[in-house]
Amino acid sequence: MDKTGAIVRVGIAYVLAFGAGGAWLAWGPRTSSLLLDGLMADLIATLVVFGASRMYRNSSFYDAYWSVLPPLLMVAWWVEIGSGGDRTRAWLVLGVIVFWSIRLTGNWLYAFPGLHHEDWRYAMIRERAGRAAVPADLFGIHVVPTLQVFAGMLPVYAVLTNTGRAVGGLDIVAFVIGVGAVLLAFCADLQMYRFVARRRPGQAMDRGLWSWSRHPNYFGEFAFWCALGLFGLAAAPQDWWWVLLGAIGMYAMFQGASIPMMEQRSLARRPEYQGVIDRVPRFVPRPPRRRNTLAGSESEHAA
Repeated sequence: MDKTGAIVRVGIAYVLAFGAGGAWLAWGPRTSSLLLDGLMADLIATLVVFGASRMYRNSSFYDAYWSVLPPLLMVAWWVEIGSGGDRTRAWLVLGVIVFWSIRLTGNWLYAFPGLHHEDWRYAMIRERAGRAAVPADLFGIHVVPTLQVFAGMLPVYAVLTNTGRAVGGLDIVAFVIGVGAVLLAFCADLQMYRFVARRRPGQAMDRGLWSWSRHPNYFGEFAFWCALGLFGLAAAPQDWWWVLLGAIGMYAMFQGASIPMMEQRSLARRPEYQGVIDRVPRFVPRPPRRRNTLAGSESEHAA
């Protein structure tokens, strides 16, 4: 199956998934909370995508769900809540989310080779789970990321349900951080693609943004969710204790799972990567250590 055919199948799965989630919101039993209704619809859509993943034996069916769902969820909430009050902040949030969604989904469209390929981490998760491979696939690869993204959308719900505060300085900061985060991740991915096209076997990336952070794309993604959290704080400062849960969860995921897995793989495949670890910051971008300074420190230590 070629790439176009694979993307069409993924697209059909998403249409069915979002159709099922939308049907739940429109005609399914309601709870006492629109937030909980949105979560139920999100999980139903996730189960449809999981069914497609199992049908094609490829959990990368889920990859673009991460970036396609947030703008749709925000619009669904907005329609249900209505357009009363000052919605300037909501339009700013929607603009940042759509910008982020286009960038990340476009990156997936560019990099996705077809259904003959599956993210190596998914196979690792199922292999480690042994006989529990199917539950690990359902929860570890599909449901848990859905819950993480939903948590990241909590401040968006706060923005839509709290319209009494006018747009202020914190909103401007959040907007700038959100747009900057998307541009940072875009530039990092572009630099990596260009490097991969020309690198020699075993060479490790340590150029451009990747000389300031070993994972600038992850940092950009984290900064985007922080921006949503700041929008939530601007709309409902009294809810500070839950509007930042999504950003905290994203940070924990990157630091506790995504980055360790990527670095273990890079160390196994690229002998030069240990030198990158010694020089380049792990996550938050900052100037790298100079090679000569590092070499001098090692010499002093050896002496």
